[in-house]
Amino acid sequence: NPEDYTNRGRIITPLKDRYGAQIRTHYPRTIEDEIRIMEQERSRFPIEERLLIPPYITEVIAEITALARRSPDINQRSGVSVRVSIANYETVIANATRRAIRLNEEHVVPRVSDLPFIVASFTGKIELETFEEGRETRVLDELTKKALLTVFNKRFHVKELEPVVRLFEAGLALEVGSEATPELLASTVEFVLEGLHLNRRLNRDRMERGFRYRS
Repeated sequence: NPEDYTNRGRIITPLKDRYGAQIRTHYPRTIEDEIRIMEQERSRFPIEERLLIPPYITEVIAEITALARRSPDINQRSGVSVRVSIANYETVIANATRRAIRLNEEHVVPRVSDLPFIVASFTGKIELETFEEGRETRVLDELTKKALLTVFNKRFHVKELEPVVRLFEAGLALEVGSEATPELLASTVEFVLEGLHLNRRLNRDRMERGFRYRS
């Protein structure tokens, strides 16, 4: 973190006292650098040979951290280190693994509907400027929406997906969530539908086990 502390004060003091050294560090300068560190440092699981991680999921996780580093709601003196990205990445993979085991899926594929589960790993590694019951979850929800919108709009122009929107305007309604399958298709569908929702082209209703998208 840019400002770290020991029990006696700032860590820079014992460094200078013992070694005559001052070390300045910085966060990854690009999302690509953040992702490389995430991939390098995350824990490996027994299901690695079955694991398929869509690149947009990895980008969203890295983007959440990047946004958190600029958020006025988060104490920037405490910082938002790459450890936040790594922990969130592991949480999303773990939840996808749980689903794959429960549904006997061939592949383990993280989805948009896995992202809410990072609340435990995220809130355990950041400090808010002000404490309020439930505020951490709300802050994370807003960061996740902004990150999804950013990553979606890098990949799609909303006008390209107007044929999809017209299907919903004609009465189509689609439910997605942790029970959807097959794996990779379900992940892609969730990403596209959530992107259309965040671009205000579709409505979204929260269901017991997921979301319902409609016109």
